Amino acid sequence: MANVNVTVRMDEKIKKQADELFSDLGLTLSSAVTIFVKQAIREQGIPFQLSRDIPNTETRAAIEEVRRLKADPHKKTYGSFKEIMEELPDE
Repeated sequence: MANVNVTVRMDEKIKKQADELFSDLGLTLSSAVTIFVKQAIREQGIPFQLSRDIPNTETRAAIEEVRRLKADPHKKTYGSFKEIMEELPDE
């Protein structure tokens, strides 16, 4: 069977991490991609579960901030956007 070249673009840092991992497993990036593709063909789909990304550090911090604010019994609340605007100082 003849081989063909396939070009894949990826972040340099991800490629380096993949090269290190696959090297430790006795594979090249090319052989790892071939294994992935063969498994996908065998299963007729992606050979692992796809799901949403876990929130990054900044998003997790924002979520925690909202939780803290919601739990604060001394927080000021507003019934409308108009109330917020009325409280802002005039320029």
